[in-house]
Amino acid sequence: MIDPIVINDMITTWQDLPFERFREGVDVHYFKKGAPALAILRYAPGAKVPLHLHTGLETIFVLDGVQSDERGDYGKGALILNPEGTKHSVWSAAGCAVLIQWERPVQILE
Repeated sequence: MIDPIVINDMITTWQDLPFERFREGVDVHYFKKGAPALAILRYAPGAKVPLHLHTGLETIFVLDGVQSDERGDYGKGALILNPEGTKHSVWSAAGCAVLIQWERPVQILE
């Protein structure tokens, strides 16, 4: 039997979680590293992630702000599924936060 991952119930909001640098302008809080990985990404205004290939399913839920890619803009409450084999770059003009799960690591193409 696999034990569940329990988040400390003393933290009242995702904003209270500790974040570390993921890449320029993007911070991360990992709930689980490895494959699959589960995290919150917090984008500063104008931050971006370069073109990358998904080697497994990526699931994104927008917690705050607007995240964008070549297919459109996704506001708070949007659920985005990027299947294995898809490619895109990601940015946020005004900043955003997303809950993200990577089935397997992405491959940066730029």
